[in-house]
Amino acid sequence: MRKDVRSTCPVNLSLEVFGDRWTLLVLRDVVFGGARHFRELLGGPERISSNILTDRLAALVEHGLLTRAGDPSHKQKVVYSLTERAIQLVPVLVQISAWGARHLPVAEQYAARTGVLVAGGPPLWEVFMDELREDHLGTRLAPAPAGPTVRERMEAAYQAVLDRAGRGPGPCR
Repeated sequence: MRKDVRSTCPVNLSLEVFGDRWTLLVLRDVVFGGARHFRELLGGPERISSNILTDRLAALVEHGLLTRAGDPSHKQKVVYSLTERAIQLVPVLVQISAWGARHLPVAEQYAARTGVLVAGGPPLWEVFMDELREDHLGTRLAPAPAGPTVRERMEAAYQAVLDRAGRGPGPCR
């Protein structure tokens, strides 16, 4: 945590972590897109530069939102994983996405993904958070429910819109 914070107000302190243009997008790509490697994150639709991505990943690790470990399948790669602190941001990210879908000109396929989470509400967010815990931390708080995962449901909604429109997949996660 930086020592030169403006104040200890919770909004200010949160903005010290998330208040730049890229941090929430990097988290979005890990949480909703499943990105775990630098190159996957670099390939996002907003075209983040490698030096900015390096800086944001380091800051997210420093703030305890991501961990960084060597990739056992490739000596020169690292894997980024969410921490419990980051997983607990899912409701915030869903609310930001829902607000954007309501008030901004969001593409229909992205609104469809958000719609799955909004329709399922907090109980579905908890299931999704548990899926993330399993993927990133190797643990769950509850047994996995039967049927498709939350990520699979979001992807199916996204793909259904693309299929109706006769388009292939788009770049946003």
